[in-house]
Amino acid sequence: MKPLNISVYACILTLLMLFLFWDSGFDFQYVIPNRLIRLGAIIVGGVCVAFAAICFQTITENRIITPAVMGYEAIYLLFQSSLILVLGAASQIVVSKNVNFFLSTLVMITYSFILQHWLLNTTRKQVFHLLLVGLVVTIVLSSFTQLIQFSVSPGEFAIFQSYSEATFNRVDITQLTIAAGLTILVCIALSQQHKYFDILSLGREQAISLGIDVQHFLKLNLALIAVLVAISTSLLGPTAFMGVFVANSAYSCAKKARHLRILFMGAGIAITSFLVAQLLVEHIFNYRITVSILVNLICAIYFLVIIIRPRSSL
Repeated sequence: MKPLNISVYACILTLLMLFLFWDSGFDFQYVIPNRLIRLGAIIVGGVCVAFAAICFQTITENRIITPAVMGYEAIYLLFQSSLILVLGAASQIVVSKNVNFFLSTLVMITYSFILQHWLLNTTRKQVFHLLLVGLVVTIVLSSFTQLIQFSVSPGEFAIFQSYSEATFNRVDITQLTIAAGLTILVCIALSQQHKYFDILSLGREQAISLGIDVQHFLKLNLALIAVLVAISTSLLGPTAFMGVFVANSAYSCAKKARHLRILFMGAGIAITSFLVAQLLVEHIFNYRITVSILVNLICAIYFLVIIIRPRSSL
Protein backbone atom coordinates (compact mmCIF):
# COMPACT_ATOMS: atom_id res chain seq x y z
CA MET A 1 0.00 0.00 0.00
CA LYS A 2 1.49 3.31 -1.08
CA PRO A 3 1.74 6.36 1.25
CA LEU A 4 -0.85 8.23 -0.83
CA ASN A 5 -3.38 5.49 -0.30
CA ILE A 6 -2.70 5.47 3.44
CA SER A 7 -3.17 9.24 3.70
CA VAL A 8 -6.44 9.13 1.75
CA TYR A 9 -7.84 6.30 3.85
CA ALA A 10 -6.71 7.96 7.09
CA CYS A 11 -8.42 11.19 6.03
CA ILE A 12 -11.65 9.34 5.21
CA LEU A 13 -11.58 7.47 8.54
CA THR A 14 -11.04 10.71 10.48
CA LEU A 15 -13.91 12.40 8.66
CA LEU A 16 -16.14 9.39 9.28
CA MET A 17 -15.53 9.60 13.00
CA LEU A 18 -16.13 13.36 13.01
CA PHE A 19 -19.33 12.98 11.05
CA LEU A 20 -20.72 10.28 13.34
CA PHE A 21 -19.75 11.63 16.76
CA TRP A 22 -19.20 15.41 16.51
CA ASP A 23 -21.85 17.09 18.66
CA SER A 24 -23.86 13.85 18.83
CA GLY A 25 -23.94 13.45 22.60
CA PHE A 26 -23.22 9.78 21.83
CA ASP A 27 -26.95 9.29 21.34
CA PHE A 28 -27.16 5.76 19.93
CA GLN A 29 -30.96 5.80 20.02
CA TYR A 30 -31.63 8.53 17.46
CA VAL A 31 -28.75 10.81 16.40
CA ILE A 32 -26.09 8.27 15.46
CA PRO A 33 -28.49 5.83 13.69
CA ASN A 34 -29.74 8.73 11.55
CA ARG A 35 -26.18 9.78 10.81
CA LEU A 36 -25.33 6.21 9.81
CA ILE A 37 -28.09 6.33 7.19
CA ARG A 38 -26.76 9.63 5.85
CA LEU A 39 -23.24 8.22 5.92
CA GLY A 40 -24.43 5.27 3.85
CA ALA A 41 -25.94 7.69 1.33
CA ILE A 42 -22.66 9.62 1.18
CA ILE A 43 -20.65 6.46 0.51
CA VAL A 44 -23.05 5.08 -2.11
CA GLY A 45 -23.39 8.48 -3.80
CA GLY A 46 -19.64 9.07 -3.81
CA VAL A 47 -18.89 5.68 -5.32
CA CYS A 48 -21.59 6.17 -8.00
CA VAL A 49 -20.33 9.63 -8.97
CA ALA A 50 -16.68 8.53 -9.15
CA PHE A 51 -17.15 5.29 -11.09
CA ALA A 52 -19.65 6.85 -13.51
CA ALA A 53 -17.53 9.94 -14.25
CA ILE A 54 -14.19 8.14 -14.69
CA CYS A 55 -15.58 5.37 -16.90
CA PHE A 56 -17.61 7.86 -18.94
CA GLN A 57 -14.58 10.06 -19.56
CA THR A 58 -12.56 7.07 -20.72
CA ILE A 59 -15.30 6.01 -23.14
CA THR A 60 -15.68 9.52 -24.55
CA GLU A 61 -11.92 10.23 -24.49
CA ASN A 62 -12.58 13.58 -22.82
CA ARG A 63 -11.66 14.64 -19.28
CA ILE A 64 -13.88 17.70 -18.94
CA ILE A 65 -17.32 16.15 -19.43
CA THR A 66 -19.51 14.01 -17.22
CA PRO A 67 -22.64 11.88 -17.70
CA ALA A 68 -24.64 15.02 -16.82
CA VAL A 69 -24.28 16.16 -20.45
CA MET A 70 -26.35 13.13 -21.48
CA GLY A 71 -29.42 14.66 -19.88
CA TYR A 72 -29.84 12.26 -16.93
CA GLU A 73 -30.18 15.00 -14.34
CA ALA A 74 -32.42 17.02 -16.67
CA ILE A 75 -34.80 14.09 -17.16
CA TYR A 76 -34.83 13.56 -13.38
CA LEU A 77 -35.81 17.18 -12.68
CA LEU A 78 -38.42 17.13 -15.46
CA PHE A 79 -39.92 13.96 -13.98
CA GLN A 80 -40.10 15.46 -10.49
CA SER A 81 -41.67 18.68 -11.72
CA SER A 82 -44.16 16.75 -13.87
CA LEU A 83 -45.22 14.64 -10.89
CA ILE A 84 -45.86 17.75 -8.83
CA LEU A 85 -47.75 19.47 -11.66
CA VAL A 86 -49.96 16.49 -12.56
CA LEU A 87 -50.49 14.80 -9.21
CA GLY A 88 -49.96 17.67 -6.79
CA ALA A 89 -47.55 18.03 -3.90
CA ALA A 90 -49.70 15.86 -1.64
CA SER A 91 -49.58 12.85 -3.99
CA GLN A 92 -48.33 9.64 -2.43
CA ILE A 93 -45.83 9.20 -5.27
CA VAL A 94 -44.29 12.60 -4.56
CA VAL A 95 -44.37 12.17 -0.79
CA SER A 96 -43.23 8.53 -0.60
CA LYS A 97 -39.45 8.37 -0.73
CA ASN A 98 -39.30 4.76 -1.87
CA VAL A 99 -41.84 5.07 -4.68
CA ASN A 100 -40.25 8.26 -5.93
CA PHE A 101 -36.80 6.68 -5.85
CA PHE A 102 -37.85 3.59 -7.81
CA LEU A 103 -39.79 5.55 -10.43
CA SER A 104 -37.01 8.11 -10.88
CA THR A 105 -34.40 5.38 -11.32
CA LEU A 106 -36.61 3.50 -13.79
CA VAL A 107 -37.30 6.64 -15.86
CA MET A 108 -33.60 7.56 -16.16
CA ILE A 109 -32.50 4.04 -17.05
CA THR A 110 -35.27 3.78 -19.66
CA TYR A 111 -34.25 7.14 -21.11
CA SER A 112 -30.65 5.97 -21.35
CA PHE A 113 -31.53 2.74 -23.14
CA ILE A 114 -33.75 4.55 -25.63
CA LEU A 115 -31.07 7.14 -26.36
CA GLN A 116 -28.33 4.56 -26.80
CA HIS A 117 -30.43 2.17 -28.90
CA TRP A 118 -31.50 4.98 -31.21
CA LEU A 119 -28.13 6.67 -31.65
CA LEU A 120 -25.53 3.91 -31.38
CA ASN A 121 -27.33 1.96 -34.10
CA THR A 122 -27.89 4.86 -36.48
CA THR A 123 -24.68 6.88 -36.55
CA ARG A 124 -21.07 6.24 -37.38
CA LYS A 125 -19.68 8.81 -35.00
CA GLN A 126 -21.51 7.09 -32.17
CA VAL A 127 -20.29 8.61 -28.91
CA PHE A 128 -19.77 12.13 -30.23
CA HIS A 129 -23.22 12.20 -31.80
CA LEU A 130 -24.59 10.74 -28.57
CA LEU A 131 -23.01 13.57 -26.58
CA LEU A 132 -24.28 16.24 -28.96
CA VAL A 133 -27.85 14.92 -28.83
CA GLY A 134 -27.59 14.53 -25.05
CA LEU A 135 -26.54 18.16 -24.68
CA VAL A 136 -29.42 19.38 -26.86
CA VAL A 137 -31.88 17.15 -24.99
CA THR A 138 -30.59 18.56 -21.70
CA ILE A 139 -31.31 22.12 -22.83
CA VAL A 140 -34.77 21.19 -24.13
CA LEU A 141 -35.71 19.27 -20.97
CA SER A 142 -34.43 22.08 -18.75
CA SER A 143 -36.63 24.54 -20.65
CA PHE A 144 -39.69 22.33 -20.12
CA THR A 145 -38.81 22.04 -16.43
CA GLN A 146 -38.61 25.82 -16.08
CA LEU A 147 -41.96 26.14 -17.84
CA ILE A 148 -43.53 23.75 -15.34
CA GLN A 149 -41.99 25.65 -12.44
CA PHE A 150 -43.89 28.77 -13.50
CA SER A 151 -47.13 26.74 -13.52
CA VAL A 152 -47.06 25.42 -9.95
CA SER A 153 -47.88 27.10 -6.67
CA PRO A 154 -45.16 28.51 -4.37
CA GLY A 155 -45.61 25.57 -1.99
CA GLU A 156 -45.21 23.03 -4.78
CA PHE A 157 -42.23 24.95 -6.12
CA ALA A 158 -40.57 24.68 -2.69
CA ILE A 159 -41.03 20.92 -2.78
CA PHE A 160 -39.52 20.78 -6.26
CA GLN A 161 -36.53 22.80 -5.04
CA SER A 162 -35.83 20.13 -2.43
CA TYR A 163 -35.45 17.60 -5.25
CA SER A 164 -33.28 19.88 -7.38
CA GLU A 165 -30.50 20.16 -4.78
CA ALA A 166 -28.11 17.47 -3.62
CA THR A 167 -28.92 16.39 -0.08
CA PHE A 168 -28.38 13.39 2.19
CA ASN A 169 -31.32 14.08 4.49
CA ARG A 170 -34.18 12.49 2.54
CA VAL A 171 -32.65 9.02 2.20
CA ASP A 172 -34.72 6.09 3.47
CA ILE A 173 -33.12 2.90 4.81
CA THR A 174 -35.01 0.73 2.29
CA GLN A 175 -33.93 2.68 -0.77
CA LEU A 176 -30.41 2.98 0.62
CA THR A 177 -30.18 -0.80 0.97
CA ILE A 178 -31.40 -1.41 -2.57
CA ALA A 179 -29.20 1.37 -3.97
CA ALA A 180 -26.15 -0.04 -2.18
CA GLY A 181 -26.83 -3.54 -3.55
CA LEU A 182 -27.19 -2.28 -7.13
CA THR A 183 -24.11 -0.08 -6.78
CA ILE A 184 -21.98 -2.99 -5.58
CA LEU A 185 -23.06 -5.17 -8.51
CA VAL A 186 -22.44 -2.46 -11.12
CA CYS A 187 -19.09 -1.43 -9.63
CA ILE A 188 -17.93 -5.05 -9.62
CA ALA A 189 -18.92 -5.34 -13.29
CA LEU A 190 -16.99 -2.15 -14.15
CA SER A 191 -13.97 -3.13 -12.05
CA GLN A 192 -13.68 -6.48 -13.78
CA GLN A 193 -13.32 -4.64 -17.08
CA HIS A 194 -10.51 -2.37 -15.90
CA LYS A 195 -8.03 -3.91 -18.37
CA TYR A 196 -10.34 -3.07 -21.27
CA PHE A 197 -10.66 0.51 -19.99
CA ASP A 198 -6.85 0.69 -19.84
CA ILE A 199 -6.67 -0.37 -23.49
CA LEU A 200 -9.47 1.97 -24.56
CA SER A 201 -7.65 4.89 -22.94
CA LEU A 202 -4.89 4.36 -25.53
CA GLY A 203 -7.36 5.23 -28.29
CA ARG A 204 -10.25 3.61 -30.14
CA GLU A 205 -8.17 2.45 -33.10
CA GLN A 206 -5.66 0.76 -30.81
CA ALA A 207 -8.48 -0.93 -28.89
CA ILE A 208 -10.02 -2.27 -32.10
CA SER A 209 -6.63 -3.50 -33.34
CA LEU A 210 -6.15 -5.36 -30.04
CA GLY A 211 -9.41 -7.24 -30.55
CA ILE A 212 -11.91 -5.31 -28.39
CA ASP A 213 -15.47 -5.18 -29.69
CA VAL A 214 -15.82 -1.44 -29.10
CA GLN A 215 -19.49 -1.31 -30.15
CA HIS A 216 -20.50 -3.95 -27.61
CA PHE A 217 -18.20 -2.44 -24.98
CA LEU A 218 -19.80 1.00 -25.41
CA LYS A 219 -23.37 -0.29 -25.14
CA LEU A 220 -22.67 -2.42 -22.07
CA ASN A 221 -20.75 0.20 -20.11
CA LEU A 222 -22.94 3.16 -21.03
CA ALA A 223 -25.83 1.10 -19.65
CA LEU A 224 -23.89 0.40 -16.43
CA ILE A 225 -22.96 4.08 -16.14
CA ALA A 226 -26.62 5.00 -16.63
CA VAL A 227 -27.55 2.79 -13.67
CA LEU A 228 -24.97 4.50 -11.43
CA VAL A 229 -26.10 7.99 -12.49
CA ALA A 230 -29.73 7.03 -11.95
CA ILE A 231 -28.96 5.73 -8.46
CA SER A 232 -26.90 8.76 -7.38
CA THR A 233 -29.37 11.28 -8.81
CA SER A 234 -32.43 9.53 -7.37
CA LEU A 235 -30.72 9.08 -4.01
CA LEU A 236 -29.03 12.47 -3.60
CA GLY A 237 -30.25 14.76 -6.36
CA PRO A 238 -28.22 16.49 -9.12
CA THR A 239 -24.49 16.89 -8.44
CA ALA A 240 -23.59 19.03 -11.50
CA PHE A 241 -19.77 19.32 -11.88
CA MET A 242 -18.90 16.91 -9.08
CA GLY A 243 -17.86 14.21 -11.55
CA VAL A 244 -15.33 16.50 -13.27
CA PHE A 245 -13.72 17.41 -9.95
CA VAL A 246 -13.58 13.83 -8.67
CA ALA A 247 -12.28 12.27 -11.89
CA ASN A 248 -9.54 14.83 -12.53
CA SER A 249 -8.45 14.80 -8.89
CA ALA A 250 -8.17 11.00 -9.10
CA TYR A 251 -6.07 11.26 -12.28
CA SER A 252 -3.75 13.73 -10.54
CA CYS A 253 -3.38 11.63 -7.39
CA ALA A 254 -3.02 8.29 -9.14
CA LYS A 255 -0.69 9.73 -11.82
CA LYS A 256 -0.27 7.10 -14.54
CA ALA A 257 -1.81 4.24 -12.60
CA ARG A 258 -4.28 1.88 -14.19
CA HIS A 259 -8.01 2.30 -14.07
CA LEU A 260 -8.62 0.00 -11.13
CA ARG A 261 -6.61 2.24 -8.81
CA ILE A 262 -8.01 5.41 -10.38
CA LEU A 263 -11.58 4.20 -9.79
CA PHE A 264 -11.04 3.51 -6.10
CA MET A 265 -9.01 6.69 -5.67
CA GLY A 266 -11.90 8.62 -7.23
CA ALA A 267 -14.39 6.96 -4.90
CA GLY A 268 -12.27 7.96 -1.91
CA ILE A 269 -12.03 11.57 -3.12
CA ALA A 270 -15.78 11.75 -3.74
CA ILE A 271 -16.63 10.38 -0.30
CA THR A 272 -14.14 12.77 1.33
CA SER A 273 -15.60 15.73 -0.55
CA PHE A 274 -19.17 14.88 0.42
CA LEU A 275 -18.18 14.37 4.07
CA VAL A 276 -16.37 17.72 4.22
CA ALA A 277 -19.33 19.48 2.60
CA GLN A 278 -21.82 17.87 4.99
CA LEU A 279 -19.69 18.69 8.06
CA LEU A 280 -19.40 22.32 6.96
CA VAL A 281 -23.14 22.58 6.37
CA GLU A 282 -24.05 21.04 9.74
CA HIS A 283 -21.46 22.45 12.11
CA ILE A 284 -20.00 25.57 10.51
CA PHE A 285 -22.82 27.12 8.48
CA ASN A 286 -25.57 25.65 10.70
CA TYR A 287 -27.72 24.68 7.67
CA ARG A 288 -27.78 28.25 6.32
CA ILE A 289 -26.50 26.83 3.03
CA THR A 290 -26.85 23.42 1.40
CA VAL A 291 -24.44 20.71 0.34
CA SER A 292 -25.44 21.40 -3.25
CA ILE A 293 -24.29 25.04 -3.05
CA LEU A 294 -20.89 24.12 -1.61
CA VAL A 295 -20.27 21.25 -4.03
CA ASN A 296 -21.37 23.19 -7.10
CA LEU A 297 -19.34 26.26 -6.13
CA ILE A 298 -16.05 24.43 -5.56
CA CYS A 299 -16.45 22.04 -8.49
CA ALA A 300 -17.50 24.80 -10.90
CA ILE A 301 -14.40 26.84 -9.99
CA TYR A 302 -12.26 23.73 -10.49
CA PHE A 303 -13.93 23.14 -13.86
CA LEU A 304 -13.12 26.70 -14.97
CA VAL A 305 -9.48 26.26 -13.92
CA ILE A 306 -9.22 23.07 -15.99
CA ILE A 307 -10.59 24.84 -19.06
CA ILE A 308 -8.58 28.06 -18.72
CA ARG A 309 -5.14 26.80 -17.73
CA PRO A 310 -2.61 26.02 -20.50
CA ARG A 311 -2.83 22.58 -22.11
CA SER A 312 0.82 21.90 -21.27
CA SER A 313 0.00 21.99 -17.55
CA LEU A 314 -2.69 19.30 -17.77
